[in-house]
Amino acid sequence: MFEDARADMTDVLGNKGAQLGEMQSIGIPIPPGFVISTRACVAYLKKKELPEELRREILVALRRVEEKVDKRFGDTGDPLLVSIRSGAPVSMPGMMDTILNLGLTDQTVKGLAEKSGSEWFAYDTYRRFLYMFGNIVLGVEEKQFDAILDVQKEREGVRLDQELSVEGLKKVVAEYKRLADMPQSPEQQLFMAVEAVFNSWNNKRARSYRKHQGLPDDVGTGVVVQTMVFGNFDDDSGTGVAFTRNPATGKKEFYGEFLVNAQGEDIVSGKRTPKPVNELRKVFPQAYRQLAEMADRVERHYRDMQDMEFTIQQGTLYILQTRTGKRTARAAVTIAVDMVKEKLISKNEALMRVSTEDIEKILHPVIAPGEQYTPLTRGLNASPGAATGVIVFDPEGAAALGKKGKKAILVREETTPDDIHGITAAQGVLTARGGITSHAAVVARGLGKPCVTGCDGLHINEDKGQCRIGDQAFREGDVITIDGSTGEVMQGELTLVPPSFAAETETFLSWADQVRRMGVRANAATVEGAQQALKQGAEGIGLCRTERMFNAPDRLPIVRDMILAQDRKERMEALDKLLPLQKGDFKEILRTMSPRPVTIRLLDIPLHEFLPSQEELLQELNYLKDFDAAVRSLQEIPSISRVLDPELHVYLPSVEKFMEELTNDKYHALSEKLLREKSVLLDKVRSLEEVNPMLGHRGVRLGITYPEIYDMQIRAVYEAAAELLKEGVEVLPEIMIPQVCTAQELKWAHRRVRTIAREVEGRYGVKVPIKFGSMIEVVRACMRAGKLSEIAEFFSFGTNDLSQATFSFSREDAEKKFLPLYNQRKILQDNPFSVIDRKGVVRLMKIAMEWGKKTRPDLKVGVCGEHGGDPYSIHIFHGIGVDYVSCSPFRVPIARLAAAQATLKEEENRRRGVEPED
Repeated sequence: MFEDARADMTDVLGNKGAQLGEMQSIGIPIPPGFVISTRACVAYLKKKELPEELRREILVALRRVEEKVDKRFGDTGDPLLVSIRSGAPVSMPGMMDTILNLGLTDQTVKGLAEKSGSEWFAYDTYRRFLYMFGNIVLGVEEKQFDAILDVQKEREGVRLDQELSVEGLKKVVAEYKRLADMPQSPEQQLFMAVEAVFNSWNNKRARSYRKHQGLPDDVGTGVVVQTMVFGNFDDDSGTGVAFTRNPATGKKEFYGEFLVNAQGEDIVSGKRTPKPVNELRKVFPQAYRQLAEMADRVERHYRDMQDMEFTIQQGTLYILQTRTGKRTARAAVTIAVDMVKEKLISKNEALMRVSTEDIEKILHPVIAPGEQYTPLTRGLNASPGAATGVIVFDPEGAAALGKKGKKAILVREETTPDDIHGITAAQGVLTARGGITSHAAVVARGLGKPCVTGCDGLHINEDKGQCRIGDQAFREGDVITIDGSTGEVMQGELTLVPPSFAAETETFLSWADQVRRMGVRANAATVEGAQQALKQGAEGIGLCRTERMFNAPDRLPIVRDMILAQDRKERMEALDKLLPLQKGDFKEILRTMSPRPVTIRLLDIPLHEFLPSQEELLQELNYLKDFDAAVRSLQEIPSISRVLDPELHVYLPSVEKFMEELTNDKYHALSEKLLREKSVLLDKVRSLEEVNPMLGHRGVRLGITYPEIYDMQIRAVYEAAAELLKEGVEVLPEIMIPQVCTAQELKWAHRRVRTIAREVEGRYGVKVPIKFGSMIEVVRACMRAGKLSEIAEFFSFGTNDLSQATFSFSREDAEKKFLPLYNQRKILQDNPFSVIDRKGVVRLMKIAMEWGKKTRPDLKVGVCGEHGGDPYSIHIFHGIGVDYVSCSPFRVPIARLAAAQATLKEEENRRRGVEPED
């Protein structure tokens, strides 16, 4: 019973049932009812049968409800009607099934009509029950019910359901009953409905939602059986959804929608466009005041923004449920910050309230400032952010395009829970009907997708695969842009850019910085990247990939000259040209990041990656040879005029001139030169070819083979730093050696660093504070970490390559060919290149850190692979004592929050006496 339920019983009763009990305990008016537990659902799904004992318990609970409301279930004079609602431990809005008005039959509907004094109300309620029961329990398609209703409205010449006559409703009821065998026993209806709600736990949309949200499949749903109250009783009745704060912006304002003479499904389905909840004060002023007071009480009790469903029956207000409201990412941050200011929660609670996924969603694109456009039409700004993509009218089409990596905007009259896979795959959602609390809006906000609903200027003809937006016609496949922040819809693809952080987000992340123990740096190899890193709150650069600089258009020809050099002298000539360019790069990055550390990794990738592939060169050589052969064949024709049609002789002078150009010595010399150069390049590419280049001639191995390359880079770092120090700029450069597997390699590199350091410091007259360290990305390096740390002042784990080496997987091949299957069949729980492998790779890291710190207790340890931006991996790195992570600039805010949450989780576990996981 609700009076026995509490908020901390969500695992057993589901969130909806637990919160109904909690609300009753604080004096919120809710219709009486009871909850069937999630455990009953799990047991049912194993056997697909309701045990007799459970049936008896349900009927006993129903008798207790009858006593509270003084009505009898199945009574033909004054029948008790109930709603049957799903309620999982974690809220899954719209994903499972609900049946309202249960208990109506051909006999009880007459009693309802007589008792209420309204035949219209009774038969409107009956046709609603038949629709929901027929669809959800008996499997009749909704469109069959809709067709019957539409035909009757057309006969009577009305537009809205509530405009139908009583006789019209009776005809609709009769037609509905012909679609399926509707049971006339209320008890049979009840048990069939409970089974249907249990089964809805495993429907396609629920499974898809849980998969996307990372929720477990084995906990089941509770079933709430609750006395019906009727928002469709008359024009003094209504129904609505209210949020205690704006779920789109987080602003502290009463927010929601309502409909007069309606039931909850009318709002959620989007079939009618409701009115803003603030207009309720004009229609039902007393109920509005009560609702506002209850909203404030409920929010203060739960200390979080609440999403409340309410019904007004003949002026009396009832709250049907409350739950922690789904909100946009930006709203999540705003609400957390505001509630700290209001002293409802602490800063640490705020940090745990906002997920790293929320921070990621805040980085979703907006329309670029200055972009010129004219909106085609406007709807309701249901979920913020901008999206661009091709128009798709059905969820399957959106899902198919999503799998191909293509961008789609799902355009619908209104969405239903069955559309979840399409919404998940689409870039954004646009609907013609529905409000800000419709299914499309709620789900899009939860998924962080831009959404525009209730767009009156959108008219869809799905059968013809076309629509009108404003005054313009569009077909499926045409490109549009939507802005969920303004409700605007535009033609074509507009430029989208990452948004700037709002003041609340900056405040929130500053709290994270105060809490976290682990540092957060960024991976960047350009001044622009460094500037973006600072903007996102990075504390330094943890990985500056120098090979990225070599690929710049003004460098690549010089790099190729270096690679093609026949001897050291030629190689040095090319390197002398590269030195000032490389030094300039380092100087500007160090200046930008001053006084923060910048870890510069010396050249890592194999040399062949700076050259064209064999296939490209062979193709170019064949083109050159074919063209040369064609020219030679033309030269054999005494006069070009002989092969020209008489009508083309007007072009003869220009053709003859072209032939003259082709046949002179200059062309032949150029042709032979190109053929010779391409042949030399091809020979070099073949000589550099390796069977497995990722395990081949790269990193420190390359530096030892061609020491002048590393010498040039080391000199560039030292000279850049020295010049900045002379200018009074504080710098903290770090040199990192890649692909180290033995201490001898590191000793070789360190000797060269010290030699160049002495020479540069002597010449500039300054001491350059450069740290020397090693990447740890080779398994043997983990095993020899104690020896490596005799030389290295810091370690930085390259978890991408270390994971490849540990698993013996080629990342590119594995992700294409078998990793998805491994994850699907639970052979591996996660993709090890996205989420760090705790049992293998992390154990290697712990070994390396333990042995490294035995030799050098002040050894600094970082992570600079892709895992440095993954929240789950960050928690693990925190747990083993990593000093900092480094990730792409746009993941820095995510890493800042994840590091803070890892610290708070560790403190909470310590208080509870929970041992850290091995």
